[in-house]
Amino acid sequence: MVDTGSGKIRVDKWLWYARVVKSRSLAQSTVKSGKVRVNSTRISSPSSNISIGDVLTITLDRQIKILKVQAPGVRRGPAPEARLLYEDLSPPAPKKEDIVWTTNTVAVRDEGAGRPTKKQRRETIRFRENAAKSDYDDE
Repeated sequence: MVDTGSGKIRVDKWLWYARVVKSRSLAQSTVKSGKVRVNSTRISSPSSNISIGDVLTITLDRQIKILKVQAPGVRRGPAPEARLLYEDLSPPAPKKEDIVWTTNTVAVRDEGAGRPTKKQRRETIRFRENAAKSDYDDE
């Protein structure tokens, strides 16, 4: 039961309603593990209440989400309805072109090229074998 009059709701329920996590138990474990901050204060109790205007900082697997609560929510509805519960303040993810590669990177393949074909793999093996033989020939 959600108390819509005061605009407060449990943080674990809100995370589930807003579709930040897939299940309510996952929301509880995320909060318990200290991966959620409310207004820059780390919380560890899933029963902590949040209200409209609070800013949540959530650390997920490979990203950090910063969400401002716009509505407490009444149910876990479809994704378009869930997006109305928050304003996303997260910085955009860097584009592939903006990532700086070091000199120790692997060979660059065209995007969508997939794995090498058998013919390409055999050519690579032959090249490596010939390079290894020429190293021994120089001695």
